[in-house]
Amino acid sequence: MPTHNDHDETGHKPEEVDTSHGYEQSDVRVSGIVVFLVALSIFVAVAGALAYGIGKAIDAHMAKEDGPRTKWAQPVDVRQLGNMPNSPELQNKMAELTQRFPSPRLQTDDGNQDVADLHAREDLLLENYSWVDPAQGKVRIPIERAMELVAKTGLPVATAVAQAPLLTGDSKPTVAVPLTSGFARTGYELDQAAAQKAEAGEHR
Repeated sequence: MPTHNDHDETGHKPEEVDTSHGYEQSDVRVSGIVVFLVALSIFVAVAGALAYGIGKAIDAHMAKEDGPRTKWAQPVDVRQLGNMPNSPELQNKMAELTQRFPSPRLQTDDGNQDVADLHAREDLLLENYSWVDPAQGKVRIPIERAMELVAKTGLPVATAVAQAPLLTGDSKPTVAVPLTSGFARTGYELDQAAAQKAEAGEHR
């Protein structure tokens, strides 16, 4: 049968706590708070002194590497310049320089839209008539029409070019299969085309 022992390991009876009031009747020990604040103040002071000393050491090392000050090397306090005024002329100039920045430029996205725009411009040239030189009457024709004309009239035969004799161990290169299957859209363009097709089907 289990027994209950009201004494602890030292043989003393545990102190009974009066819970009839519903709250603690003793105050917080001020000594603990004072010790914590003093320790925190000492820690902050030591850390500040270390940071100040390390900063001074780094400044001294950099000054030693820079060498003596001359008329060509003078420190400038940029805080005296203040904030630069908001100049519309400067903003317009910056925008103009940005627009005229030579290619290749940094892309603002992952490049999918740039490739799609490039293919759209190519499609306009490949599928429509456009002027090449109006003064000479030169016109760019659609690629489908150009293929029809080539199929009817054929391509001009190029003149034979003299080839140097092959060296020992060399062989004439041959192409067994086409190097490419033709023009292909990117995955981004295929997704856009599928989305436009789905929207067109919903509107019907």
